[in-house]
Amino acid sequence: MSYTALARKWRPRRFEELTGQEHVLQALSNALATNRVHHAFLFTGTRGVGKTTIARILAKCLNCETGMGPAPCGTCATCREIDEGRFVDLIEVDAASRTKVDDTRELLDNVQYAPTRGRYKVYLIDEVHMLSTHSFNALLKTLEEPPPHVKFLLATTDPQKLPVTVLSRCLQFNLKRLPVTLIAERMKAILQAESLAFEPAAVRLLAEAADGSMRDGLSLLDQLLAFGGGKVAEHEARAMLATVDRKQVFQLAKLLGAADPGELMRFAQSLDEWAPDYGDVLDALATLLVRVALKQSLPTFEGDDLHPPEALAELAASIAPEDVQLYYQTVILGRRDLGWAPDPRTGFEMTLLRMAAFRLSGSETAPPREVRASASSRAAAASTAVPVGGSNASVALDLSRWQELIGTLELGGAARQLAANCAFAGRDGSFVRLTLDPSQSLLRTPALIDKLGQALAKALGAPVRLEIELAAAGIDTPARAEQRALDAELDTARRSLENDATVRGFKEKFGATLKSDSIKPT
Repeated sequence: MSYTALARKWRPRRFEELTGQEHVLQALSNALATNRVHHAFLFTGTRGVGKTTIARILAKCLNCETGMGPAPCGTCATCREIDEGRFVDLIEVDAASRTKVDDTRELLDNVQYAPTRGRYKVYLIDEVHMLSTHSFNALLKTLEEPPPHVKFLLATTDPQKLPVTVLSRCLQFNLKRLPVTLIAERMKAILQAESLAFEPAAVRLLAEAADGSMRDGLSLLDQLLAFGGGKVAEHEARAMLATVDRKQVFQLAKLLGAADPGELMRFAQSLDEWAPDYGDVLDALATLLVRVALKQSLPTFEGDDLHPPEALAELAASIAPEDVQLYYQTVILGRRDLGWAPDPRTGFEMTLLRMAAFRLSGSETAPPREVRASASSRAAAASTAVPVGGSNASVALDLSRWQELIGTLELGGAARQLAANCAFAGRDGSFVRLTLDPSQSLLRTPALIDKLGQALAKALGAPVRLEIELAAAGIDTPARAEQRALDAELDTARRSLENDATVRGFKEKFGATLKSDSIKPT
């Protein structure tokens, strides 16, 4: 016997066999159960999500010999003929190949005649957006006033190209892209029914590559069965899809956590022998980082077939949560800019170097939230003398000498403004807490906090974990102290001018006045 593709063999034949489009099925089932079936339906959505499948099942519901309803018998002659594509009263048209107005007129010439065998004559027009403007005009009158024995089922992947006059005469149902988990579960059920062994990771890879389309997923499954000689294994799936091994992606994440740029670059260069798609490598790394962040936020998170919980737990413990967030953002931006790089490998390596250069917290692992909270509560009373820049001089990190400390920092621009508008609130080991003047809240950005933290770490000769909170009210900061000193200098200058003999002479002889607001610092 000839082989039947899985997508055709396992095509749903009843509404209850469909998955992922419950919003459409509920509306159609209720309409059939109450005998309130519209004369024209438009099914939209990306390829392979069930548009024509739903239309064929609806045709069976309308013409089943046991009676019209949401559950056709599937065994009568009408149901069997519709499943086999040879029911005389179901007219299927591929609009992509019949775009001329003469084709449409020929098709509609027989609309007025009663169905030959069924209860309704059903016109199923696929890719209806491909019809020409004249063809739509020819169809429009029939759509507006169809005979009672005719139903129109239209399907398209591009509803924006349909005239509004056609859209307004149809009930429109937008079919959703199918989630990866649903596609994977469907493929597993089919493989079990076919008595074929499989590795869950391989199925997951195919489901992700399907990009929301069940038909594409089953076609890839057919392709893998041929490629692997009947085996559904992760190694064969990666080879067929040309994706990087997940062990390499996990190793890449581990090296990021270890903060060793040299080893990171050596590993990146070793990937080149596999000729990977570096965009796919960055996509896989971003996906892994999302799972790591979930594991850090939700310890009960169990991962999935490609990301086992024990591996996620290891990475979650070795990379600080702040660094995970920074790495993810850097990967996404690197993926976006990959096309602008001199070549993909260069763009990939620069993305890795960015992650190593701009990590938030040095090489240490972030302490748990409970430890941070207790450290913060103790830090308000802490005032520890630490060496500055590795010298013997020391500066106590307390409120009265914060300005003296920031004077030694290698900072400029907005980062220096951030430091100047902060006050020291506490320190416990490498954990430093500052409070920010609430009027300067816009300065509290991750990039500026990162720069200030790095400058502190360099000046103190030790790793720093920096946290900046908004003060409840105005606080005394170096910026305010500097402003007070400036105001005092201006006030002294004004009084000096007021008492100047020359100025007094001008006032007495010519009635001059001194404009105090014009006195500016030089």
